[in-house]
Amino acid sequence: MRRICSIYRSAKREGMYLYVDKAEGLERVPEALMVKFGQAEHAMTLLIDEGRKLARADAAKVLQDIADNGFYLQLPPVDEPALNPREDR
Repeated sequence: MRRICSIYRSAKREGMYLYVDKAEGLERVPEALMVKFGQAEHAMTLLIDEGRKLARADAAKVLQDIADNGFYLQLPPVDEPALNPREDR
């Protein structure tokens, strides 16, 4: 499976991206998600197939979510907690 995708970055939250089918745009993204996502800024258009290496997403999962739901939401990375948060000892 492969698809031409438009990728949008959130104006509200650093590191949050929406992947959608280029032909459909944002029309299948639920309104409630768009409210939380904020203004969608077009970042890039990309041909994605299952073997493509993406920076922080699994291409097969992206394609499946777009097919099933109309979008894939990439959340910002979670900061790892410090191994020893009490460094003041």
